Amino acid sequence: MNVQIACKNVALGYEGSIVAEKLSFEVAPGDHLYILGENGSGKSTLVKALLGLKPQLSGEILRGEGVAPGQIGYLPQQPLVQRDFPASVREIVLSGCLSKSGLRPFYNAAERERAAAAMERLGITELSKRCYRELSGGQQQRVLLARALCAAGKILLLDEPVTGLDPRAQADLYEMIGSLNRDGVTIIMVSHDVGAAMRHASHILHIGSRRQLFFGTAEDYAKSAVGRTFIASEEAENDD
Repeated sequence: MNVQIACKNVALGYEGSIVAEKLSFEVAPGDHLYILGENGSGKSTLVKALLGLKPQLSGEILRGEGVAPGQIGYLPQQPLVQRDFPASVREIVLSGCLSKSGLRPFYNAAERERAAAAMERLGITELSKRCYRELSGGQQQRVLLARALCAAGKILLLDEPVTGLDPRAQADLYEMIGSLNRDGVTIIMVSHDVGAAMRHASHILHIGSRRQLFFGTAEDYAKSAVGRTFIASEEAENDD
């Protein structure tokens, strides 16, 4: 199928308790999908299901060729303890190749070249020997994004990647992610930033806490009842 990921009538939850249901959407090569919704609506549970870390309660999650769960580059939310990790930038980016190296105690030439290409693509080559914990928040996110590219170059799943960054660093990271997408990398991003979604997304999946659902283009989302309500609530919150 010419689709990388397809969810068909998926229900998600814990121990029989449903947090989201009737999820049906597709992700095609080159899409830039934003997953929006209130806290507790099931976005994090969906991320785990897409990564193969947690089974769905019902329905199907289908993956196209080259998109097995271990072949999705993943950038999770970064806890504070990780921001103080005492390793070099190069070491962290290379660790994205671990899933491919198997039991080998070293990285091969192709993996080192892959890491170098990812650092070049993210504009962090000059930081390769720097200690990760000495970097700014924006630089650290670029390092982790390069690591995710090493893990899988076709599709990236990003969970709130700009959280904790200042506005300039947020704008820089959004532009970098957009550049990767324009180069053909499929992006799936969990976010609360509906403004960024309207600027960058090709498609939006909205999971509402009251079982409100939407999947379609960003243009159609802005016209939908779910989209208008969510956009207005976010704008009102920002004004406060």
